[in-house]
Amino acid sequence: MEKIGKKITIVLWALVVVSVILIVSLMANINPDNDQDPAMLSWINTNLIWVYILGIVAAGLAVLFAIYHTLSDKKAAKGGLISLAFLGGVALISYVMASPEIPQFLGVDKFITEGLDGQTMKLVDTGLIALYIMLAISILAFIVGPIIRVVRK
Repeated sequence: MEKIGKKITIVLWALVVVSVILIVSLMANINPDNDQDPAMLSWINTNLIWVYILGIVAAGLAVLFAIYHTLSDKKAAKGGLISLAFLGGVALISYVMASPEIPQFLGVDKFITEGLDGQTMKLVDTGLIALYIMLAISILAFIVGPIIRVVRK
C-alpha cells in the first residue's frame, strides 16, 4: 500500500509541475496592449484545455472510487441503493405533479417562438417541484433532528 501512496504522490507532483509551467507560460505571454494576440490566446486555450482535462479526470476518478467502495462494502451498497430509490421516488412524484401548461406573462410569446413547449415546461416544473420537496425534507430534518436526539436521551 505504501508503494501506491508514493506513486500517487509522484503523479500529483507531476500534475502540479505541469500546471505551474502552464500558468507561468500564460503569465509570460500576457499582452495587455493587444487582446487578440495569437500567442496569448493560444496559451489561454491551452490552460483551459488543461483545466478541462483535470476536471474530467478528477470527476471520473471520483465516480470510479465511489463505485468501487460501494461494490466492496455491502452496507454502503445498501445505503446507496436506498438513496437512489428515494431520489427516484422524488423524481417520479415531481414528474407526476408537474404541469405542461406554459405560464402566461408579459413576453412569453418570445419564448414560445424560440421553441418553448409543453414538454420543456413539464421538465422545468418537475425540477422545481423536486427542489421544493427536497427543501421541505431538509427543513423538516433540520427541525426534527435535534428534537429526536433530545427525546432519545
